[in-house]
Amino acid sequence: MPTKQLGALQPNYDTNTMVVFPQAPSGEALQGREVYRALGCNYCHTQQVRREGFGSDIERGWGKRQSVARDYIYQKPVFLGSSRTGPDLTNIGERQPSHDWHFSHLYNPQTTSKGSIMPPYAFLFDRRRIGPAGVSTNAIKLGGEFAPEAGWEVVPNPAARQLVEYLLSLKSSVSLPEAPIKKVE
Repeated sequence: MPTKQLGALQPNYDTNTMVVFPQAPSGEALQGREVYRALGCNYCHTQQVRREGFGSDIERGWGKRQSVARDYIYQKPVFLGSSRTGPDLTNIGERQPSHDWHFSHLYNPQTTSKGSIMPPYAFLFDRRRIGPAGVSTNAIKLGGEFAPEAGWEVVPNPAARQLVEYLLSLKSSVSLPEAPIKKVE
């Protein structure tokens, strides 16, 4: 995507809602963006909602409007993706706003999405003995065949926490002048 084309584009300020969009990511979300890049997530997931008539993205609930250049002004590089083996992640932070869901999904996608072909990212988690104080507050809740054996817990490592913060930051359901969200009547 040419930088010059986006160079002068600014965030939109909606005077009715007082919402500025997009907002620059910070902290763990920025670090998680690097984890996303390093793991090659963009090889299977896109971050671009196609406009109506050019796919079923909006009908699938992957976004409320098409993606536009303004959505990407704080993203360097832009992770449009190269194919759609998995779902589009443009609005995954709105579709799945739970930390627990994302941790379980990353640990083993079968826990949340039966039949998923996404590989497990169990290396983003530490398996450790439960200490004298009991189960850690950040241990993920796994049941059935995915639960660790008695006396053990599964805890996200820093890279997992950062990646989940990045995924939760992916939200673009703000109406823009160049891409208004249609009102449902």
